[in-house]
Amino acid sequence: MKYVVMVGSEAVEVTLDADVVEADGIAAVAHVTELEGTPVRMVTIGDEVHRVVARRGPTRGRYTLWLDGFRYEVEALDERLRAIRELSGASAGPSGPAPLIAPMPGMIVRVTVQVGDRVEVGQGLVVMEAMKMENELRATAAGTVTSVLATLGTAVDKGAILVVLE
Repeated sequence: MKYVVMVGSEAVEVTLDADVVEADGIAAVAHVTELEGTPVRMVTIGDEVHRVVARRGPTRGRYTLWLDGFRYEVEALDERLRAIRELSGASAGPSGPAPLIAPMPGMIVRVTVQVGDRVEVGQGLVVMEAMKMENELRATAAGTVTSVLATLGTAVDKGAILVVLE
């Protein structure tokens, strides 16, 4: 099965065939091991082992992945669904950078940006603690910080706007 995986604005072609994974023309044997009673999966690709937690997103094909401690927003669509979306224009999302939104309830432990700062894709903006783990929340698009609503030491609910970008 062939997929196009969007990580930020970068597209990666991935082909899955039994236990062989090919990404952008590089093939490797892959194996997934579930850690019983947890959402954690140990993914072995070739000689590398990665700790992965995946949560379904708001729409089909959207996921939040925590890969070796880093958080990624991804969209994985098979060829057929991707072609349908492109033909229908459904893949055209809103223009401009999206605000940084709390993905879960937690406590703000660090804010690394100020109003006026220029941020790049993947740059850490806020660190929040949830379930005794620190999670660095990163910019999904480049932009300029227009408002910082996250306050150090305060609790936030899931869906709270933390940083607004322009």
